[in-house]
Amino acid sequence: MSQHDAPNGHDDEIEWVSKSEMKRESRALQKLGESLVKLQPHELAKVPLDEDLLEAIELAHKLHNKREGLRRHMSYIGKLMRTRDVTDIQKALAGFEHKSAVANAHFHKLELWRDRLIKEGDKGVNALLAEHRNLDRQKLRQLARQGRKELAAGLPPQAYRELFQYLKQTLGSDPS
Repeated sequence: MSQHDAPNGHDDEIEWVSKSEMKRESRALQKLGESLVKLQPHELAKVPLDEDLLEAIELAHKLHNKREGLRRHMSYIGKLMRTRDVTDIQKALAGFEHKSAVANAHFHKLELWRDRLIKEGDKGVNALLAEHRNLDRQKLRQLARQGRKELAAGLPPQAYRELFQYLKQTLGSDPS
């Protein structure tokens, strides 16, 4: 009877994994552990972690200024990660990354609008009001005009910043 002809009719082949592949997987899990250590406490609370792993991460926070100790401890966290199903942990981290990417994109869009308003003046104001009717035309025009004057005169960008804050408050977290 060959290895492929198991008596119960099932194929009981053992999957062979190279040493290099095991090292890659181990490094990936250690990087995942490093990502967990970098999380803020309120984010870490949302990640499904068992008690041992959570304690190891909390200890890593205490070792942040002990370079060699932290390096060894991160290896230990990687070892702990190898004995766990990390699918839910990866999903939680991906959720944090997605939220961050969406927030960064929205922030960038607000910056672009602010720069356009200052550069184009009334034309930019009209374009913004076409998309967002709830904004105050007079305030936008005034801040854009002041921002242009400040930039031209080399003054501190007070209106420039105020315009951004106004856009941030009125457009909120609207990703459109």
